[in-house]
Amino acid sequence: MVVAIIIGVFVYLSHQSTGVATRPVPANPGVLQAVTHVDPSVASAVGGGGATPPSPVNGKPLLTGSGGKPLIFYDGAEYCPYCAAERWGVVVALSRFGTFGKLNETTSSSSDVYPSTHTFTFYQSTYQSTYIDFLPVEETTNQPDGNGGYTPLQTPTTEGQQILKTFNSQGYPFIDIANKFTVDTPSYSPQVLQGLTWDQIANDLSDPASPVTKGIVGTANYLTAAICMTTNQQPASVCTASPIPQLEQSLGKSAFSAGGMQVGFMATQPEAIVRRTGMGVQGV
Repeated sequence: MVVAIIIGVFVYLSHQSTGVATRPVPANPGVLQAVTHVDPSVASAVGGGGATPPSPVNGKPLLTGSGGKPLIFYDGAEYCPYCAAERWGVVVALSRFGTFGKLNETTSSSSDVYPSTHTFTFYQSTYQSTYIDFLPVEETTNQPDGNGGYTPLQTPTTEGQQILKTFNSQGYPFIDIANKFTVDTPSYSPQVLQGLTWDQIANDLSDPASPVTKGIVGTANYLTAAICMTTNQQPASVCTASPIPQLEQSLGKSAFSAGGMQVGFMATQPEAIVRRTGMGVQGV
């Protein structure tokens, strides 16, 4: 009976250990400094960097968060290599409007395309801003669950679920910029980050000619321009700095293209997009 009880306890505990498979690791302060303080001259030189711009949304009222400010909603997963690449640009962009008080590092799945891409995770992150509200969710970890998917991590809030339903979002990463712009396709290829550590990626951000910088900062610049169009051009120090006004003009023009739709083109060959399939995930 004693042996049976011990075995029962172990079985019970094993079923309780769902969620995060590894302990969160705080991002290196030097890496954070480089990513959250990209030199304005580098940002100006990069411009759009060949990144795919956000798509404009027509006919919807401005979406605000719990703080009454324009809401930036991010939906992704830690295993996803496209999310891994996108997060670098998101961190650069949002750091222009506020401050990350806590941010952990992680990698994409080691068994997916572009394996083990170094990145951050928004799980357990904190962010404060006078200008925008940020609602991120990481739906799974980077650890397989044994059933063809990955271990669940977070479930979108009711508000997040409504946003995903509104835009019929099926893939990672997905970003809604206050219901005025969306990102539903990779902004640039994770391939440019392959084999690079967090430090190496951060160090590259001082070189505007680097493909890494073009991908990350180009993405950040487009996100910044879209956000500025929802904050009434605040803060002015960000929204009037080059190349943001020029990118805003391109986003504004695209919103009035034929049929009210925008088609984005990537500088690289089209990538497979990861999509949700019930409880699992797959690439198509």
